[in-house]
Amino acid sequence: MRRLLATATLAALALSACSSGSTSSTPKASGGNFADVLTQAKGQTVNWYMYGGDDTINGFVNGYVADKLKALGVTLNQVKITDTVTAVDKVLAEKQAGTKNGSVDAIWINGENFATGKQAGAWYCGSDKTLANAKYVDFTKPAVANDFGLPVDGCESVWQQANSALVYDSSKLTADDVKSVTSLFAWAKAHPGQFTYPAPPDFTGSMAVRTFFYDTNGGPSGFKGPFDKATFSPAATKLWDRLNALKPSLYKKGATYPAGQPDVEKLFANGEVAAFLTYTPGGVGDKVTKGVYPKTTKEAVLDIGNISNYSFLSIPANSPHKAAAQVLENVLLDPQTQLEFYKVSGNFPAIDLSKLTTAEQAQFAAVSTSPSVLPLAELSKNAQPELTSGYVTAIEKDWKTNVLEK
Repeated sequence: MRRLLATATLAALALSACSSGSTSSTPKASGGNFADVLTQAKGQTVNWYMYGGDDTINGFVNGYVADKLKALGVTLNQVKITDTVTAVDKVLAEKQAGTKNGSVDAIWINGENFATGKQAGAWYCGSDKTLANAKYVDFTKPAVANDFGLPVDGCESVWQQANSALVYDSSKLTADDVKSVTSLFAWAKAHPGQFTYPAPPDFTGSMAVRTFFYDTNGGPSGFKGPFDKATFSPAATKLWDRLNALKPSLYKKGATYPAGQPDVEKLFANGEVAAFLTYTPGGVGDKVTKGVYPKTTKEAVLDIGNISNYSFLSIPANSPHKAAAQVLENVLLDPQTQLEFYKVSGNFPAIDLSKLTTAEQAQFAAVSTSPSVLPLAELSKNAQPELTSGYVTAIEKDWKTNVLEK
């Protein structure tokens, strides 16, 4: 329902733009000295809409990040949401209503949600390279310059790196079981009920299905560029057949799927499933240390490779606190913030470490990582790019019709 609302609102906005003769409604940042932004931001509150299901990240945001902002005269208000589209819907609805001072100042976003807002001209653009800490970002990197194949065009600022991985209980699965999607599915069929994934459009559930799509069709290379139905349909049919054959072996025999990634992680923590795919492999060690996950927890990258992307922040064009939102983006890119976030959450830095001083690089290298977590080099050595948002949307929509409802 939330996605339908976003689509309907987007259509209305597009119609409005056409009727007014507008060719682009995306505002541009004026640039200038970042010191001016800091001055403007003092006394402002930044309303950051973000996924709130990770206690470690929530603690870091409301502790370290909030303290850094407070020292700069900015108050942080984290607005926890379970689905990013909720925030995008709000922005689009307020835009359609002509609300000049919206309620959203920043969104943790990427992928099709970013694409929806960009198509509607909903983002404040051009400030990403004017941030004081932009000097630490490699803007030439394809995954930084493009979000799920869509050019960023300065309409969002990177803040963390995501790599997918398979998390598993090594007391129940062997290294051979986690070599490939084929071996994982074979293990699942031999151990029914021990594997599952969230129902798309959950962000991680969508990634899981894309991983299976890649494996079924020899990788993503044949699906570059804008969505092409003629290319997609036969490839998708092969995937639906494969996933439907797997259904009886899934948790609850595939009669129902977990609504979100937190539900899958609870099943793993309770020992009800023994393997799952994640977008936050760095955070697994923290849960092992806290005793949430068993000590036998390990990670693997399936031979098709893992999916890698970056998380961004976007500022809505009608945000009344754009200066505070830019200060938030800048604080998140500070090397010390990136280091502390890496320490507490295990999430990998978004900045280019080669741009740091030798001493700063040594600080990152000295961070002890859990034996349950694969090193970043291992996670990224066979990283696969994201599909463009058109393919992602089609996979999510057609999975529901061809798998969930079968």
